[in-house]
Amino acid sequence: MKVLIVKTSSMGDVVHALPAASDMLRQVPGVQIDWLVEAPFAAIPQMHPGIRRVLPMAWRKWRKNLFEAKTWRAISALRGELKREPYDLVLDLQGLIKSALWARQAHGPLAGYDAKSAREPQAAWFYARKAMVSKDLHAIDRCRQLAAAHLGYALPATAPEFGLEPPAPTWQPRGPYAIIIPNASRAEKLWPERRWAAVGQRLKMKGWLPVVLWGSEAEQTLAERIAASCEGDVPPFLKVADVAALLAGAQHVVGLDTGFTHLGAALGRPTLGIYCDHEPGLAGITGSGRDAIVASIGGKGEVPTQQDVMALLEDQLAA
Repeated sequence: MKVLIVKTSSMGDVVHALPAASDMLRQVPGVQIDWLVEAPFAAIPQMHPGIRRVLPMAWRKWRKNLFEAKTWRAISALRGELKREPYDLVLDLQGLIKSALWARQAHGPLAGYDAKSAREPQAAWFYARKAMVSKDLHAIDRCRQLAAAHLGYALPATAPEFGLEPPAPTWQPRGPYAIIIPNASRAEKLWPERRWAAVGQRLKMKGWLPVVLWGSEAEQTLAERIAASCEGDVPPFLKVADVAALLAGAQHVVGLDTGFTHLGAALGRPTLGIYCDHEPGLAGITGSGRDAIVASIGGKGEVPTQQDVMALLEDQLAA
């Protein structure tokens, strides 16, 4: 059986879809899985050994240059790849009009959420097969339940398994280290800089080098200030796969509600997620296996205090 998963973005959403792929591989003998994903996040499904083929797309880039010939050549090439061979099922785990339209470019029956379950109800118009999945479930559970409904197996009672095998690191600190992720895509997600210094100093006391991640010039400046406040280090610019390799070797991860924080937990690292503009209930930090040491704190309009974060960190360090 050949299945195409459509889960294009964002990084955290792609991470949350991995356990559904792991379930399919266990429950459907001989299944072959391909994955359609935005190019910046393609390294994530590529790290899952059960994914046969990853099809990168660049819609975020293409939509800004829709009137250029090279854009249409790239779109045409991707459509050709999607139609190159038939699929027994094209499974849209995203539930958006955009993802449904791209999923329709593939050759195979299109399946997804019903109108009451999809993030954009109109997306259900495009699905030949639909299933109801509660919106009150965690994003990981929604993906797992949708896959089980459309592939006809009982939803496994096991804890989510992300199945990631990161590459060898291209940059690595000397000695034990912990990761701090203080940057996010929106200013509303940020946590005060001075509080990160306290986190870094506590990790340093534990005997770990605080390593502060960044992804842009402005984020690098912030990372350098935080690292200086706790005798930490700042890596060079790293691609997603290189960050995954670094996360996989960390003693601990403390970060905002960002894709890399979710990735750290998925790689089995003890992880503390700080939420300042989003409720963690439906997208909280989730680790691999039942014994994962993970926690989320904060919520929409509830910026966690330094005291509360440090108390939760102490609980994790004790565990």
